[in-house]
Amino acid sequence: MALAAVLLAIPIVVLLWVPHYAKVEPRLFGFPFFFWYQFLWVFLCSGLTWAAYKLTLSARGLTTHKVGEDR
Repeated sequence: MALAAVLLAIPIVVLLWVPHYAKVEPRLFGFPFFFWYQFLWVFLCSGLTWAAYKLTLSARGLTTHKVGEDR
């Protein structure tokens, strides 16, 4: 469960550290670094959230989430 919390905290910490990515270069397809770096984190956050979800299910001894089923 602690690893899941770390996976969820990574994007929060990285995106709150604005001086790290508040710059123009390098550009990607004409977009300044500031914009495409944040957009990249949309996909990274999705992956990290999915991994945290799977770790949480594994820690609870579940393999899938079934709605309406008592645990």
